[in-house]
Amino acid sequence: MKKLIAFTGGHHNSALEVAKILEKEGFDIIWIGHKFTARGEKSLSAEYQEITKAGFKFLELKTGKFYHKWDILEWIKIVFGFLQSFVYLLTYRPSLIFSSGGYLSVPIVIVGWCLRIPSITHEQTVVSGWANKAIAPFVKKILLTHETSLPNFPKEKSIVVGLPIRKELLDTNYSKKFDPKLLYITCGKQGSHVINSAFFPIIPKLVKHFTVVHQTGSSTLTKDLERARRTKEKLGDDKDRYIYAPYFFTEDASTYIRSSSVIVSRSGAHTVYELMILRKKAVLIPIPWVSHNEQFLNSKMAEEQIGSVILEEKDLSPEKLYQSIMELVKKPAVKPTIKLETNAVDEIASIIRQAV
Repeated sequence: MKKLIAFTGGHHNSALEVAKILEKEGFDIIWIGHKFTARGEKSLSAEYQEITKAGFKFLELKTGKFYHKWDILEWIKIVFGFLQSFVYLLTYRPSLIFSSGGYLSVPIVIVGWCLRIPSITHEQTVVSGWANKAIAPFVKKILLTHETSLPNFPKEKSIVVGLPIRKELLDTNYSKKFDPKLLYITCGKQGSHVINSAFFPIIPKLVKHFTVVHQTGSSTLTKDLERARRTKEKLGDDKDRYIYAPYFFTEDASTYIRSSSVIVSRSGAHTVYELMILRKKAVLIPIPWVSHNEQFLNSKMAEEQIGSVILEEKDLSPEKLYQSIMELVKKPAVKPTIKLETNAVDEIASIIRQAV
């Protein structure tokens, strides 16, 4: 009988690479995650689309977040999330839970511990996310991307393995020459309305210098996808230089990252790791409200190691963004001084095999 592994957490791109390896080796996989991009949204999340496209069974988990302030509705959602986790784990009885952080992992891992289902978690950040800190007592092993995370977790459980990288990202066949050179804007699974608002006004100027590829996000509330369509229509002869989509899946995303001259992005752990592996010049705009100022610390590492430019959200404007892009494109690429692992997928898969 095949052994079943349940995947959950907030960083589906890296975890998906591990799941694919394990499936090829004969394991069954279920995925517990977000079906929609955000609460109140009707658009399907990139996580749901990529996981189901890969052929894995997807289970939607609805739970609340732990906030510093008291919110009775949020706590009701948290209780519901624990009950739903209990039903899922009793129904499927996985041999192991693999978590990639994020608030969804908390009820799954804790309920799994109560049911004596072992868990392994992976921490992507240079510090430590609150979710992984919360579940640390309940997991067998804590796999870390960076050595800087080691002091935040029990030493006897922690192993530095690096971050799983999409194999396409390291494949030179996904490099492509663009004329004019490529500017790639990517802002995580959901895109960023804040960055889009600063970016749309300067697109007519940017297409004079670049092929612009823009991941807008798919929010039906902000209507950025519709604004991108209208912007493209107004570009006239330059409209073929502006390419947009709500989300770019693995092959397209790998092509655009590998082929870009400049990237504009948030500074999530996964994005920054990929940029550093490929030594890509980037204007990084950290999310200011994330736990432990994580994104700013990620961007500082990229600034020091590969010469990225940090543009804080409080300073973001169309003029500042345009200036940052044009100045950065003139600067040479910088080789990082720290060694980043590129075989984390195989190492994590091996650790999982030994644990089930």
